[in-house]
Amino acid sequence: MEAVFSAKIEELVDRSHGQVRADIAHGKLVAIGYQGSERTTRRWVADAKRRWRRKHGRRTRPWIPEPGLWMQWDYGDGPKINGVAVVLFCAWLAWSRFRVIVPLRDKTLPSVVLGLDRALRAFGGCPTYALTDNERTVSVDHVCGIAVRNPQIVEVARHYGLTIATCVPADPESKGGSEATVRVAKADLVPTDHNLRPAYRSFGELEAACEALMAEVNTRPHRSTMEAPVIRLGEEHDRLHRLPRLPHTICFGETRKVNWQSLISVGGAQYSVPHELVDQRVWARNDGEQLIVVHVDGHLGPREVARHRLTTPGRPSIQDEHYPPRPEGALERRPRARTDEERAFLALGDGAEAWLIKAAAAGAQRVRRKMAEAIDLAKLHGTEQVEEALRTCADAGRFGDGDLASVIAHQQQTGGELILFPALTEEHSLQRSTRSWEGLGR
Repeated sequence: MEAVFSAKIEELVDRSHGQVRADIAHGKLVAIGYQGSERTTRRWVADAKRRWRRKHGRRTRPWIPEPGLWMQWDYGDGPKINGVAVVLFCAWLAWSRFRVIVPLRDKTLPSVVLGLDRALRAFGGCPTYALTDNERTVSVDHVCGIAVRNPQIVEVARHYGLTIATCVPADPESKGGSEATVRVAKADLVPTDHNLRPAYRSFGELEAACEALMAEVNTRPHRSTMEAPVIRLGEEHDRLHRLPRLPHTICFGETRKVNWQSLISVGGAQYSVPHELVDQRVWARNDGEQLIVVHVDGHLGPREVARHRLTTPGRPSIQDEHYPPRPEGALERRPRARTDEERAFLALGDGAEAWLIKAAAAGAQRVRRKMAEAIDLAKLHGTEQVEEALRTCADAGRFGDGDLASVIAHQQQTGGELILFPALTEEHSLQRSTRSWEGLGR
């Protein structure tokens, strides 16, 4: 009877190509009369899977890469920044094990070209082949098992002197090096409970974290070569092709020149870019409901510098982070001391500053004399008490002669909080007017 159950397990393992779960196999056995324990079934299934792998398992010769010949790239799910997920473009040189991690906003073709160019410039040259997965940006179809290339990526590869190859679909073993780079990047860069990394506040913070991780992994010895990748990269440079001076920009859209207000115009609408790019040329393209702006640096390669929601003429899209801190306006002006007396008064604290701003706005008389009085009172009663009294006067709009001294005296006598009402003039009187008597006797 055991032979029947054993043959059934062999059949299930063979049908599933060594993937069947032990609990599923146990249920099949129970249905045909098996009365043994599930633990026994698990041992039988494990033995059957080992025999199946010995007979049908993959046997491959180790890949010994040559210097300057191969690079690989792949993508990993990056962290979320302000609620928007980003993509980690991970590339490495197969011989030197030199790794590059570039954060991207998406996996569209322009972003892929951006990441590829930055990776090649980090390598310092271009290898002969690039191995990657069958994304739509690389392969548009498969005919008889042969990948049909995206014509735009072919043009990009020709620009750099690179031949792009793709792995077998759903076969990570054929590009294991880039898979390992993705695992390292996700483990160290994506905030989790394991690495205790805080959330990123901006895309620039993620870029800085990627640079720090690359510096770390490329300067420590690799466990396969026992040498630091950056040292082996120096040896591999002699086999890499020279990069073109300018990156491929056909996918980046239309060129625009940044004006003195850090703005570009696309379709009659204005969009802001970082102020460091004034008078420089950028590329802008539409992607759905967004406008994406890319700047190309001769040394670092292309870099996305701005992303806006599409707008219409007369409604410019401005992002505050694109500009330096603006100077104080008419409603935001802060006191600045120019004399010793002014410095001594402002040194009393924020209450003194608030008093001066409101007293000046109310047109108070003899402001300098009252400031000197406050300084003298601080010497007698202490800075904290005078600062609190100044704040109370500022809140109540009391800037008359003797108001500050009376507030301090009341605070000393009662020790309680003083509630002041603004000083009232005849314009605020509750007395009824005599206008109704003007016609008497006429």
